[in-house]
Amino acid sequence: MKKQGSFNTVFWLLGLIIGIVSIGTIGYVFIEGYRFLDAFFMTIQTIGTVGFKEIQPLSDAGKIFTSILIIMSFGCFGFVITTFTKFIVEGFFKNYFQFAKMKNKISKLDGHIIVCGYGNNGMETVRELLEHNEKIVVVEKTTEIIEQLRQQSELFYIEGDATNENILRETNIESAKALITTMPNDADNLYIVLTAKELNNKITIVSRASDEHSIKKLKRAGANNVIMPDKIGGNRMAKLVVQPDVVEFMEFIFLQQKRDIKVDEVSCNHSVFIDKSIRDLDIRNASGANILGIRTSDGNYVINPSPDTIIHNDDKLFVLGSPAQNEKLKEIIKGTV
Repeated sequence: MKKQGSFNTVFWLLGLIIGIVSIGTIGYVFIEGYRFLDAFFMTIQTIGTVGFKEIQPLSDAGKIFTSILIIMSFGCFGFVITTFTKFIVEGFFKNYFQFAKMKNKISKLDGHIIVCGYGNNGMETVRELLEHNEKIVVVEKTTEIIEQLRQQSELFYIEGDATNENILRETNIESAKALITTMPNDADNLYIVLTAKELNNKITIVSRASDEHSIKKLKRAGANNVIMPDKIGGNRMAKLVVQPDVVEFMEFIFLQQKRDIKVDEVSCNHSVFIDKSIRDLDIRNASGANILGIRTSDGNYVINPSPDTIIHNDDKLFVLGSPAQNEKLKEIIKGTV
């Protein structure tokens, strides 16, 4: 990791200084017969070029050794100062100004999504959101992961503990449209959900859970949806045994990288939809997209609705098609409002 390399550099520079001091001290002890403390003092004043007088007159060998020590110390300290200055300027100050610039941009975001935790689940969540061109702010406290995030120019991030209210405020949560918390600890997720709802009561929250008993608590705290990755993974493995083709087909639709085809949701609060049947809308011929299901205004789902199904205000359609077909459907809707 980059940070580990920086620490190694600092320790290596300190080791170089200690090495020079040790050589000087040992040299004066053996060459001039100085006491250890006198030898150490003589070494410090020699490499520091402070101009004090010798502890005692130097022999010829002592003069030669002192001359060599001065030359070595000049080269050594010049290198140490140059390297340390570069480390400070390019490390601390660069990161500081980079973070200050990012913080300013985050404060101007609107309708963004906050992702708390950048572990395996968080990373996959961010990847999926980026494919949908969403604006994202990641909250992560692990230093090594922050170093990874610095390399990704398309991501905004806040370094800190997402359970801290002040850290959540730094994400401009008041203007965010959604928050996804993927922390491995259910207690942390619960606290984040409670705090997020307090800061923005209109925000949509999706939370991870490890224990089934946490689901009700998280929803009661304000989470709109709670996901159990372990349960989903277990169901998927079982399905791959009993219905492998079905699983692969669904993954082709939902998880494919190229997005040649995708499922979209279309709101039905437009005049073109109200009190018309699916047959009347003729969505397939008009746009090429297919209706997979309907979410009614009372929260029920109708899978594979019949052509005679009537669409009502506030219903939501789930359509399957290519990006171009889905976009055409949305344009048809906009053009008839």
